[in-house]
Amino acid sequence: MPTLEDLERQVAELRTRVEASESALAIQSLKARYAALVDARFSKGKIIPDGQLAEVADQIAGLFTEDGVWDGGPALGVASGRAEIAERMRAPTLTFSWHFFLKPRIEVSGETATARWDILSPCTTHDGTPHWMVGYEDDSYRRVDGEWLHARMKLTSVFMSPHATGWQKVWV
Repeated sequence: MPTLEDLERQVAELRTRVEASESALAIQSLKARYAALVDARFSKGKIIPDGQLAEVADQIAGLFTEDGVWDGGPALGVASGRAEIAERMRAPTLTFSWHFFLKPRIEVSGETATARWDILSPCTTHDGTPHWMVGYEDDSYRRVDGEWLHARMKLTSVFMSPHATGWQKVWV
């Protein structure tokens, strides 16, 4: 028969595991919200009007800590802090994107976490050329007032390849 001390230790271990699982799920929801908002900057192959774009950009920035870093790599640049992130999101380099974040590898440690996400994104450049973009994002997260936020997001693009047929025909 387990002792009271054994039971207390088991309960503490279970609490830790449940907390880590709930945190991983919250981080997945955060990443899904981020993807939806980044893609919401476009409608029918065009950038949404400036007023709406500014609102969406502010919502994206709100998914980061006050000192958060959005790092799009050499092609897209780096934005530090919510104001810079919002400004960067108001200047899309595309006219369409749809982000798929796949194969999450999330490690939770108390109030911080890290993750790697593979990314697949059909997208369209300003010249109207459709592309497939493939890469991965390495993220770090911090829980602030009970809410998980991006502390740092770094995109590594593996390739961006033109797509001969394109998807813009669905908007004709």
